[in-house]
Amino acid sequence: MREVERALYWLLAGTMGGTNRVRILQSLLKKPQNTNQLAKSLHLDFKTIQYHLRVMEKNDLVTYQGGDGFPKIYFPSQLIEDNIEQFQSIVAQIENRKNGKEGNKV
Repeated sequence: MREVERALYWLLAGTMGGTNRVRILQSLLKKPQNTNQLAKSLHLDFKTIQYHLRVMEKNDLVTYQGGDGFPKIYFPSQLIEDNIEQFQSIVAQIENRKNGKEGNKV
């Protein structure tokens, strides 16, 4: 397993917050959004979204534009875009696990 795949797997499937991170990334893949928009569309607490965005920012899964008095607009990082197949594979494994099915190994 490549290092990027291991990191993605750990951040998305190997931790308790992974499910929320997947939901955030899926939402950002559809359209860039700020923290408030994500909180509303995903029905999660603003602080929860902030926390997960910080974790993903630190691990190069999201990037943003704005700040300094303007809301930050978050985007999936180039790392996610370059590894979209691995991301989708991990999401499928999470869904299979959630539905009681055994998924393919990463």
